[in-house]
Amino acid sequence: MSGHLILVDQVARLHDCDVVIVNYNAGDLLTACVGSALVAGAARVIVVDNASHDGSLSNVEAAFAGDERLAVVRNQQNLGFAAACNIGIDATLAGTVFFLNPDSTITAPSLARMMEVLHSDAKIGMVGGFLSNPDGSEQPGGRREMPTPSNAFARAFGLTKLAKLFPSVFGDFRLTDAPLPRAPTPVAAMSGACMLVKRAAIDDVGRWDSDYFLHCEDLDWCMRFTLKGWQMVFVPDAPVVHEWGACSRSRPVFVEWHKHRGMLRFYGKFYRQRYSQITWWLVTLGVWLRFGMMAAYYTVRRVV
Repeated sequence: MSGHLILVDQVARLHDCDVVIVNYNAGDLLTACVGSALVAGAARVIVVDNASHDGSLSNVEAAFAGDERLAVVRNQQNLGFAAACNIGIDATLAGTVFFLNPDSTITAPSLARMMEVLHSDAKIGMVGGFLSNPDGSEQPGGRREMPTPSNAFARAFGLTKLAKLFPSVFGDFRLTDAPLPRAPTPVAAMSGACMLVKRAAIDDVGRWDSDYFLHCEDLDWCMRFTLKGWQMVFVPDAPVVHEWGACSRSRPVFVEWHKHRGMLRFYGKFYRQRYSQITWWLVTLGVWLRFGMMAAYYTVRRVV
């Protein structure tokens, strides 16, 4: 009888998960994402739409009409990713919340494995899966060290090749080139495209910082999890396919603007006190110099 009760408890825990998907013009990818989450066993799927105009929301509502597990929240304007995630949290009921990008798909085994790892230790507050490209190769961002102004500068300007000589200065915060661990492994940060989080951790750490519009809000949350003593774990045997950039490639300069603005907010919140005024000015200059380079690149590419 006790073994039966354990099995029932495991099944109940698997389904104690609400999925939050923030949508902005994801097209047919949104329907595939919602479908994968429902098939994977999510208790409910909450789509928070940031005023899309591509028909993606009406398509998903038509595809899953009558499925009471699907809930849709329509924002009247694009509030940004973090604010929409917080709206999604308000609509959840389960003990765990899974933030999944609309250009991603999850399988039942992957969700079950992530849930298993999340609940394997009371100290674990967040887990992330193996973010992969459609061809199965690992995508950057799924497992990271915490980016500092120095290592972010090194990556931005192609200086990580000097890491062998000066690892503390030019080391890469992305761990994609490191060997893939065989077992779940603690990490400093993971991607907001795939985050499974305990509600108790959300209640303790607080919600996403809605002053970020797009990018770096996931790093901010990971930093705050660490500061509160929660552990984050990368699960290498829980693949999640992510069509990286599918929802943002039509407006690259807009995305780069908010990415670099987010970088400065992140550095200002967590690193500013470590630097002199002159060093901080140099950090700010470096961030906006890189934005200028990226904006020029995308502008020229569009013209050519």
